[in-house]
Formats: sequence, C-alpha cells, structure tokens
Amino acid sequence: MSDTLLQIDGLTKRYGGLIVTNTLDLAIRRGETHALIGPNGAGKTTLIAQIQGELPSDSGQIRFDNADITRDPPHRRARRGIARTFQITSIFPEYSVLINVALARQAALGDGMRFWAPVESDETLLAPARAALAEVGLSDRLAFAAQDLSHGERRQLELAMALAMQPRLLLLDEPMAGMGRQDCAKLEQLLAQLKQRYTILLVEHDMGAVFALADRITVLVAGQAIATGCPDDIRNDSRVRDAYLGHSTAQ
Repeated sequence: MSDTLLQIDGLTKRYGGLIVTNTLDLAIRRGETHALIGPNGAGKTTLIAQIQGELPSDSGQIRFDNADITRDPPHRRARRGIARTFQITSIFPEYSVLINVALARQAALGDGMRFWAPVESDETLLAPARAALAEVGLSDRLAFAAQDLSHGERRQLELAMALAMQPRLLLLDEPMAGMGRQDCAKLEQLLAQLKQRYTILLVEHDMGAVFALADRITVLVAGQAIATGCPDDIRNDSRVRDAYLGHSTAQ
C-alpha cells in the first residue's frame, strides 16, 4: 500500500485573471504532520478549502487514499475522513460544549433524518463526543456554554469537534490565530500528542510551533510550492529564507 494518503497533482484555482493555486503538486504521507507555510496571500487557506471541498478547483486532481475526490462535495469528503478547523473559530456559542461536539459527530454520520433526532439522549453521539473532549483536555467543561469558554478553550473545542468525526486527515488552518503565548504553548503541546495518532496538514504562522511539530514542511509562494523538506532543510534553504523566513530563522 502506498504511504501517500493525500496526493495533489497540478491543482489550480483562478479568480478571473488571478491565479491563487498554480498547478500545485503536493503529497501528504500517512501518519505525518505536514506544515504548509508562506507569506500572506500565498494561497494556503485557498488550498485547504480546495482539499476540504468548499472551493472547487479549476483543474488538477486530488486523490485521497487512492480515490479521486476532485469533484466530491464537502460532506462526502468528510465521510471519507477529512476534517477541518478554521482560522476563525466555528462553533455553536449558545449550546453546551458537549452538545457542540455531539452535533459534529452527528453531522459526520451523514444521516439526514437522524439530524433532527434529540442529541442530548443519544449515547452513540455523546460517548464519542466525551472521548474527543477528553482528548483535547476539556472533560471539565462539558456543561459549559461554548460562548463562556476562553479563546484558547474555544480552539480546543473546535479541535474536539473535528476529532469527533474520527478523521483520517486533519486540516488545521491557523489553529493558534489570536492566541496569547500561554495558550499557544498549551495548544502546541496538545498537537504534539495528537500527531502520534493522526495525519495532519497544518497551516500556521507561528514558526516555533511549525518547526517543533512538522515532520515535513512545504513553502507556498504565489500559489506554487517552492520547497518541500524536513524542518532543517527548510530552515537552511536560501530560497525559503529570501521568500519568507528571513535570515535570522536559519541561525
């Protein structure tokens, strides 16, 4: 069996005359944490949206576990095991922490009729929700309204919602955005634990976290990958330093 879980070939996304993803090739190996870095406007979030299915691609191919998913809608990709978190936290603020995660689990099952069933009494939803919340360290917040969580805890909640979908690939789009140093350190520690069990594609501007967590890094500039390699290779690549990292990062 191939060790490649996600294979992207010649992927392109245009907005009129603007090419945001430019004939991109990318391979994500099973079990790795693969970071995607680059300057603002490089096309990182657009690529994540193309992989998740929110944005259709103009050309190219996306293969997940050897299946062509290029034209699959987001819900079908979710059922295959692709889960995403967003730059801006996406939760149901008025619902409890537990119900937020149970609803994510319910949506992942893809049963349209079941969506209207009462979640509060359904242990087939609540049990995996509790397990996901334990995995991210929120077991003591089950009954809290999501809106009453701190910003860092909301990020943990959104991650739990993704984990409840039992993903085979986690797409993490700037999970540390807007966090203070203490919350960033806590989330970095959590991701270090999760990387032992999940394949992760990580978009993040915190270079300390990227170089600590990533097995491999791809650098995106103007929608094209200018380099892919292990953290040391990327840190010492003159093209990457000139385009994004700066020379101080290589010291």
